Amino acid sequence: MSTATKKAPGKGTTEAPGKPQSSGLGLDSMGDLSALLDAPTAAANGGGPLMLEMDLIDEDPHQPRTEDNPGFSDESLDELAASIKLRGVKTPISVCDNPAAPGRYLINHGARRFRGSKRADKTVIPGFIDNDYNEADQVVENLQRNELTAREIADYIGRELAKGIKKGEIAKAISKSPAFVTQHVTLLDLPDPIAAAFNSGRAKDVTVINELVTAFKKKPEEVTDWLGDENQEITRGSVKLLREFLDDKRKQEQQDGGEGAGDEGGEGDGQEGSDAKKKDKEKADDPDKLKKAIVQVQHNDRPARLILNRRPPAEGFAWLKYDDDGQEFEANLSSVTLVALVEG
Repeated sequence: MSTATKKAPGKGTTEAPGKPQSSGLGLDSMGDLSALLDAPTAAANGGGPLMLEMDLIDEDPHQPRTEDNPGFSDESLDELAASIKLRGVKTPISVCDNPAAPGRYLINHGARRFRGSKRADKTVIPGFIDNDYNEADQVVENLQRNELTAREIADYIGRELAKGIKKGEIAKAISKSPAFVTQHVTLLDLPDPIAAAFNSGRAKDVTVINELVTAFKKKPEEVTDWLGDENQEITRGSVKLLREFLDDKRKQEQQDGGEGAGDEGGEGDGQEGSDAKKKDKEKADDPDKLKKAIVQVQHNDRPARLILNRRPPAEGFAWLKYDDDGQEFEANLSSVTLVALVEG
C-alpha cells in the first residue's frame, strides 16, 4: 500500500489518493468469474450432490440396458415421472465427463431417473460426477438391482468375449460365477425354435433355456414340435418332464434297434451281436466292476447326485441333480460334499 494515505474522518479505513475507494470485500482480486457461470451448483444442504443441468447430460449409447427393457416402458416411466413430480429425485444419478463432448456429461447410472425427470419437466437433477466408472460397473449395478434382462447380460458378455476377454475374467469383473457366464453365452447362439420362444418371452429362465438346448442337441425334431405348441408352458418342471420323456424314448429306440439287428441282420451282424452280449455278460460277472456308478453328494444340506454324462461348464464345476425334486443345476465342486459311491 502507498505511504501517501490519509485517514478519513470518523472512519477506521484509509484510501489512496487518486484511486476509487475499495469495497473492502476483496472482489477486485478474484479475477474473471465467467468460468463459474456454467458450473453445476451444490445442493443447498451442503456436502450433498450437485444440481446438474438436464440439458448438459447425455445417455450412454453403450449402456447395458436396451430400449425394450421393461424399466424403459412408457408405463414404467410415467409412474416414475409422477413420483418425481410429487417428491423429486431422491437418489442422485452418477455421471462422468463426456469424452466426445467437452463440457457435457455422460450417464454412468440413473438413465430411468433421467428419463423420468424429463417427463416430469425438470430442468436440473441431483447427481455426482464419477470419472472412474466403466461398463462392468454399469452391469454390476444393474445386476444388483435385477434391472437387466438375460438378453442384455448375454449381449454384454458377448461384447467382452469379442474383445478377447476370457470367461473367468468376465465372471470376476461382474462378481458372478463362471457357470453364470457360460449359461448366458448359450443365449448368443440359440437354435431357431428356442430363440423364437426366448425372444417372444415364452421362456425367460436362463436355466430352462440351457436345458432346452441340451435336449435339442439330442432330439431336435421332438423339441421343435414341443415348442410349436403355443399352449405349452415352458417351465423348469415341464422341461424336466420333456427331457425324461426324450431319454426314455431314446432308451427304447436303442433296445428296439438292438433286437432288430439280431433278428434281421446277416451272419456278420449276428456274430457282432453275439460278441457284444458276451462282453456284457463278462462285465456283469465281474464283481469288482460297477454296472452303473452313482456318486451321491450333499449340496446346500440337500441330497443330490453328480450327473456324470454331462460336460461341466468349467474346471472345478459339475452338473448335479437334487434327489428330492429332480432339479438339475451347475455347482462349484468346492460347495459339494461327497457322501457315497454306489451301484445304480
